[in-house]
Amino acid sequence: MASPTLPAVTSGHPTRGRALPAFLFVGWRWISRSPAVAITPILLPFIFLYFLSLISPPSLRPLEIVGAMLFTMQNIGSWVLGDSATWRIECSLQDLFVASPLSRIRYLFGIAFSNLIAMLPALAVLSTLLWWFGRTDGHPLTWYAGGVLFASLAVMWVLFSSIGMTISSRVRTQREIWPVGNLTFTILGMLSPLYYPVSYLPPLWRDAAHFLPATYAALLAQGALGITPATPEQMALYAGLLAACAVVGLALTLRLYRWGEL
Repeated sequence: MASPTLPAVTSGHPTRGRALPAFLFVGWRWISRSPAVAITPILLPFIFLYFLSLISPPSLRPLEIVGAMLFTMQNIGSWVLGDSATWRIECSLQDLFVASPLSRIRYLFGIAFSNLIAMLPALAVLSTLLWWFGRTDGHPLTWYAGGVLFASLAVMWVLFSSIGMTISSRVRTQREIWPVGNLTFTILGMLSPLYYPVSYLPPLWRDAAHFLPATYAALLAQGALGITPATPEQMALYAGLLAACAVVGLALTLRLYRWGEL
């Protein structure tokens, strides 16, 4: 049965360019109503940073902060999964969007943008720490390093938001959202060498880590900051593989995400 469509808007008001600001407003209202939402993304990375500061040399501090930033961005996939599944299962909001002129791609990016707003305070705090410790530990945050880190975080946002969206369309009940999301993205974050150099891993684990997209984001950021050695050719390879993972993830989301289906 075809989904119903809304009649064309004839009031003269613009119908384009309003979806993204609306979703951004949703993310902002979430923080303004519950400030704890902005604190939650900071807690888990800071727990790791605290214990690592006790057992690792100070020279690895910038690398660990970069890992915390990448881990935070990766976990946005769990939040996107939760919102997308809740809107579909509990609130039935997806049916409203399906019946509206809003396209599927704008809906998917809208949810990702609204959750990005909730992650920005954590990323701002970690960026400040990276700048501070980089000055004292000999790995200053240059414009080049900052640009590479920003690009890596942006690609991570697209990739893991896509993964969260894809998984959310397969979740059938509200009770599945929390365990599925946390299990998936925590495991991916722990298996990838975000908080330590990939060379520290045993050979078998090191080979397995190269099948995870977050590994290439970490290698890119670490190489740009001068924390781990990387030639220009290696940096280009890491960037290409990370971008390819994001393109594949987005394509699979558009192929597998159930839009207007029971």
